[in-house]
Amino acid sequence: RRSLPIVSIVGYTNAGKSTLLNTLTKSEVAAAPRPFETLDTTARRLRIPRDRDVIITDTVGFIRDLPPDLLGAFRSTLSELQDADLLLHVVDAGSDELEIHVQTVERILTELQVGDVPRVLVLNKCDRLSPEERVSLLRRHEGVGIVAHDAGTLPPLLAAIAHVLPKHDPMAAAWHEQDGQIVHAS
Repeated sequence: RRSLPIVSIVGYTNAGKSTLLNTLTKSEVAAAPRPFETLDTTARRLRIPRDRDVIITDTVGFIRDLPPDLLGAFRSTLSELQDADLLLHVVDAGSDELEIHVQTVERILTELQVGDVPRVLVLNKCDRLSPEERVSLLRRHEGVGIVAHDAGTLPPLLAAIAHVLPKHDPMAAAWHEQDGQIVHAS
């Protein structure tokens, strides 16, 4: 089994998933406002607070009413989500269809049988909202507001990742105390 937790970025197409990966990891993954710009999963190493490393992956963007044949074609790419310890569900905070996009992604995650993987809702493009709209949206969705291309907005997201991962760290669960010693369960 792997030694680093996996954090997978998911979301509706054009929400800013690849831009977020690029900013977090100083990468140059293609990030254009086109459906299916990302077809293959991209993985990078990322340092989060508390001096921990994770593997962060970017996935294909979801769309509403994805034809079953197309979902089947993406299923192999998206099957990697089953290995994720945390999902970052990225949403375009300024979209008029935000609620529909959130529901679409949640439905597809359930169809892919990863609905129980812990997730953080990431409301991207918050710079396009008024301060009042931003506060209201963040409260309503209990999410983290960011601007994916602005690294200065990402510390709260990194803190959220670090906060959620210890609770779901598969490696930590394999170790326990026995007779005053820390031992591995294997």
